[in-house]
Amino acid sequence: MPKRVVSGIVTSDKMDKTRRVEINRLVKHPKYKKYISRRTVCHVHDEDNESHIGDRVEIIESEPLSKLKRWRLVRVLEKSTEVDLVALRAARKEAEQAEAASGESSEA
Repeated sequence: MPKRVVSGIVTSDKMDKTRRVEINRLVKHPKYKKYISRRTVCHVHDEDNESHIGDRVEIIESEPLSKLKRWRLVRVLEKSTEVDLVALRAARKEAEQAEAASGESSEA
């Protein structure tokens, strides 16, 4: 039987070589006929730690790798465009401190 290949969004990259990927889908309610958003959570093996939170990835079914991991990362389809504001502010503050330090040394 062929292995399933699906795409989803990485929701956690805190573990080493493991990613939590959510696959969203719409399901029609049997009685009310309204579409409901459902999600499937997969734990994925990412050997090179190449994916991060918010990335859209393609995963493939595999043999059990651990208690929860049953999928492997095939490729990163789209990188996340969200900006990490904390890192951005820290880099800006560090640049200002370096500029201030170079200004003091040139005056002396």
